[in-house]
Amino acid sequence: MTTPHGQVVHYVDHGGEGPPVLLLHSYLMDSDMFAPQVQALGGQFRLITMDERGHGRTPLNGPFDFWDVAKDALSLLEHLEIQRASVVGVSQGGFIAMRMALLSPEKIATLAVLGSSAEAEDPEVAHAYRQAADLWQAEGPQEELLDGTAAICLGDMDASEWKAKWRALPGQHIKCINNVLIDRDDIVQRLAEIKCPTLVLHGTKDAAYPVANAELIAARIPKAAPVVIVEGGEHFLSLTHPEAVNPVLAEHLYATV
Repeated sequence: MTTPHGQVVHYVDHGGEGPPVLLLHSYLMDSDMFAPQVQALGGQFRLITMDERGHGRTPLNGPFDFWDVAKDALSLLEHLEIQRASVVGVSQGGFIAMRMALLSPEKIATLAVLGSSAEAEDPEVAHAYRQAADLWQAEGPQEELLDGTAAICLGDMDASEWKAKWRALPGQHIKCINNVLIDRDDIVQRLAEIKCPTLVLHGTKDAAYPVANAELIAARIPKAAPVVIVEGGEHFLSLTHPEAVNPVLAEHLYATV
């Protein structure tokens, strides 16, 4: 699909007769990270996955921010003639999902935000990420760098499949998508504008954002339920702990569509 602004967006409509649900992946990932959800929930919902700008099979078209990606996602719903959908976002996908709800609240039936944050990146963390991207650009995807990235995102999970994908990414590409991540704006003061029912999940072993970030989202969105804590859940907990995530996710989606 090509958006009205000329951005090519790769997506997969997994079909099904159930209510439509758009799944938005994390930084450095792609639609494949939702394989556990497609397998477990595909018979109950019409699941749609999309590769965000600069990820998977969706290319970069110059500078962008997460508001632009939110507009891409809304254009995809329009392309598929979906008037209203639920949106599930993990980490970066959560940034985008919340911005979708701010841009077009009438199109969002419900949100589920996993391992995410509404705040701008912590300056110290942003500095470390910027240094890592500079190193990647200068020296390529060194194994130590890949291992560190995998540890933050996936914990002890076997990350060999994902590291193989990361090795193929040029340093300048990494620097671009990394800058979008760490330079994002703070939307905490706007969370009260999100009116749809919202589920917030967070893992106790999330190495990127503390549980307090999730609690802030749940406290500020009027129809958000208390945070669901996934014991042992890593940052990308929908992939690392689907057995804990999927039942809660299905219950929320059924209750709010």
